[in-house]
Amino acid sequence: MTSLDSTPKHMDLVFDVGMHKGEDSELYLKKGFRVVGFEADPDLAAFCRSKFKKEVESGKLIIVEGAVVPDAQLAIGTEKIKFYKNLNNSVWGTVCEEWAQRNERSNTQSIVVEVVPINFFACLKKFGVPHYMKVDIEGMDLLCIEMLAKFKNRPDYISLESEKVVFSKLQAELKLLESLGYHQFRAVQQATIIPPGSSGPFGADLPESWKDLKGILREYRWIFFLYKIFGDNSVINRFFVSKFAKELVSRLVKIPLPGWYDTHARHSSFLR
Repeated sequence: MTSLDSTPKHMDLVFDVGMHKGEDSELYLKKGFRVVGFEADPDLAAFCRSKFKKEVESGKLIIVEGAVVPDAQLAIGTEKIKFYKNLNNSVWGTVCEEWAQRNERSNTQSIVVEVVPINFFACLKKFGVPHYMKVDIEGMDLLCIEMLAKFKNRPDYISLESEKVVFSKLQAELKLLESLGYHQFRAVQQATIIPPGSSGPFGADLPESWKDLKGILREYRWIFFLYKIFGDNSVINRFFVSKFAKELVSRLVKIPLPGWYDTHARHSSFLR
């Protein structure tokens, strides 16, 4: 049996995997955490270096520029990989070609830029296991979660953008988290998040109650029903009148339909 890596966990450390414009990093820094931010888009990484110049110089923030990729790609030894930079919606940048093609079907345009591949295992070894790890990197979220299986210590809290198309994939995500020791979950609709931060609060600051695996799966079954009725590929979105009606209902209930969700998970070793 392979022994697990014993890299220590730091309670004052947060990983912001998918910094974008630093909206979440700013929140974590204000709460007193040290932050390691990961960003693949060269322009956004440069923006964050300028925005957080003082924090970078003080060592409170470390920005790792490049794209997290699978071990198989790292083994090839490629110095640069393709990153699809979305020109219309900067949060949709991705290393996944199929995701870029999906984004183009949503009437957006991407260009290919070359970026440095990032070894996420090596980053965990170098900086330590964080108290909280936020992951939102368009198609590579699970890669970061899977990497935790190699470590004895794991983040107390994790959040990732949840699967919204195939329910069996969502089940697999949750079962992976459970296998890593995460037994309490929350589904948070991102469109309801009020700044500061784009992913919003985490851990004990979240307002909803925690659910076990069965409870969160029941909640997501209802969410997937809403995806089917109101989602991007639903019949409602194909016709102007029904699409207008959906937007009207969303305004009345003050919650976007169907919205999109992050899954938050709390590790069983952290009982607070």
